[in-house]
Amino acid sequence: MTFEDLKLLPQILLSLKAKGYVTPTPIQEQSIPYLLAGKDIFGSAQTGTGKTAAFALPILQRLFESKASQRKGIKTLILAPTRELAQQISDSFRDYGKGLHIKHTVIYGGVSQRPQTEALRTGVDIVIATPGRLLDLINQGYVKLNTIEYFVLDEVDRMLDMGFINDIKKIIRDLPAKKQTIFFSATMPGEIKKLSDTLLQHPVTIQVNHGQSAALSVKQFVYFVDKGNKKDLLKIFLQQEVKPHVLVFTRTKRGADKLVKSLTADGIRAEAIHGDKSQGSRQRALEAFKKRTVSMLVATDVASRGLDITDISHVINFDLPEDAETYVHRIGRTGRAGATGIAISYCSQDERGLLKDIQKLAKNNIEIVSTPAFAKTHSHYESKQGSRPEHRHPSGHEPKREHRHAPKHHSMNRNTNQSSNQTASANSTGERKFVPGKRRWNNNWQKKRSNDRSFD
Repeated sequence: MTFEDLKLLPQILLSLKAKGYVTPTPIQEQSIPYLLAGKDIFGSAQTGTGKTAAFALPILQRLFESKASQRKGIKTLILAPTRELAQQISDSFRDYGKGLHIKHTVIYGGVSQRPQTEALRTGVDIVIATPGRLLDLINQGYVKLNTIEYFVLDEVDRMLDMGFINDIKKIIRDLPAKKQTIFFSATMPGEIKKLSDTLLQHPVTIQVNHGQSAALSVKQFVYFVDKGNKKDLLKIFLQQEVKPHVLVFTRTKRGADKLVKSLTADGIRAEAIHGDKSQGSRQRALEAFKKRTVSMLVATDVASRGLDITDISHVINFDLPEDAETYVHRIGRTGRAGATGIAISYCSQDERGLLKDIQKLAKNNIEIVSTPAFAKTHSHYESKQGSRPEHRHPSGHEPKREHRHAPKHHSMNRNTNQSSNQTASANSTGERKFVPGKRRWNNNWQKKRSNDRSFD
């Protein structure tokens, strides 16, 4: 199936062609016909599967066909959990809506409200907003929602996680009863189902890749490493990697800033992005990362959703997240738009319990690889004889056979029990062995991935 088969407007098809999009993703293929027919949708799909276009394309088409620009008032409201996601959705409407004369604006906190209120005064058809700033402008009288025809809640689970449920309920009270409502979420907890039941009228439920497992296009690896050695392990990775374009996740804002400071001191260009940064600072860091003037972006989970950068080569979990579903969202930042990606996690002793939960959700598709001797954490995962941990699950049992098949170019040197005075040499496969002191070990992340533009 192509986008032409979905009976989209010629102007929209031209915009999609300009971006190189020909074939819809499963969530787009299943959602767009129902949305064009005016049905309510409850959609669930993993991050990075094209949910934004799934609702943006039919909304633009229906607004154009109904000559919405000739009527006063806001016709579409889209709520998003973060500034970054709101901006990304705004960019999508701009790109897909060329030539349709449908006006939109984006509203979020952390910046002056004046440009936003000026846009509202001149008149817009679509408002994309985060809940907090939208409520502020409603209370100030700048926003009226009584003309809304289309209401979209995007990444609903994330909004509930961030404590927006009361704000959402207040906004919903101002909406007209008659409207088309669209729910999109990566996961479907019970609270979201309860909320959807109060809003959706005979909805069509669409589930793609149900079960919240990670995308198959992302190869997943984990190192067991002493907590104090994570920075050294990351620095060596960056020094050996070819053209890295890496998104690194830390658990805390302070941890992100501290890591960037340490990397910068070693001549590695990196920027931090988290909730304490101003919106201008966050936007500058994102632009620098997109343009590759910096090779690494260090982020808290404010960036685990809403970043649509198609050529991120690696996602590194410097700290494992507190809940397994966040892990899926984090690694969904790579392997997007049909490309392959690599997700690497650093697991210290105190994070073993978190890893078990992640492995369960990821369906044990995480390969445990050899850790350099200087960074190893000694635990029950390694036998008294020093047996290698890279082929053992945290349970201590051998993994199932199908989980041992990693791509040939990701294979790691298994000969890790070398004495400290041993020199580096090439084995029969040409792999490099780790040499204590020189801090080098076999690292084949440098191999090109088949369709990843970051290596062009």
